[in-house]
Amino acid sequence: MFWSTKALKIPAASDCLPGRAAPIVSPGVHEVLGTPLDLAGAGVEVVALGLGCFWGAERLYWRMKGVRSTAVGYAAGTTPNPTYEEVCSGATGHAEVVRVAFDPSLVSLEQILVVFWESHDPTQGMRQGNDVGTQYRSCVLTTTEAQQCIALASREAYASSLAGAGVGTVTTTVEPLAELYFAETYHQQYLHKNPGGYCGLRGTGVRCVS
Repeated sequence: MFWSTKALKIPAASDCLPGRAAPIVSPGVHEVLGTPLDLAGAGVEVVALGLGCFWGAERLYWRMKGVRSTAVGYAAGTTPNPTYEEVCSGATGHAEVVRVAFDPSLVSLEQILVVFWESHDPTQGMRQGNDVGTQYRSCVLTTTEAQQCIALASREAYASSLAGAGVGTVTTTVEPLAELYFAETYHQQYLHKNPGGYCGLRGTGVRCVS
């Protein structure tokens, strides 16, 4: 959400902040959908997506048919239970992500990934537009082996489309989700609470075919 002058490199674990043992927040209820932010269980799949500032990214998904719940948080880093300020310092290794809980009988992961690819620029490395920092990197964090295979194939297909359009090289990482720490309550469904709030999402204009 602001310019950063720090080195755009994920820190080694030994260089990360220590964090804390207790979560900074207890997941509540979705302000729009009325479902638990940590929704999981039978009939639900979960994937976490990093595509820049998580405010606008979350709104994309709570509006999507078949999505049961969304939440924003910090993942793919080292520091346990980090705060927003710590993540923005670049010293936790985390990315800002959206946790998407969806009903696979109503929406497929492939469809979710179409929105992911088309809504941001996955060639920018440690930034999205004017949002600069390791927390803004593009990533797909999967929760099953099947999701991992789908996400890798989707990345390869979109990379080919981008190359054909002369846009650039995909820098998106695809890896299993190890741990997700829920962000502070004021970040959850931020653009519902603050309709005029910041959203810096910009796609490349290249379509993704699922």
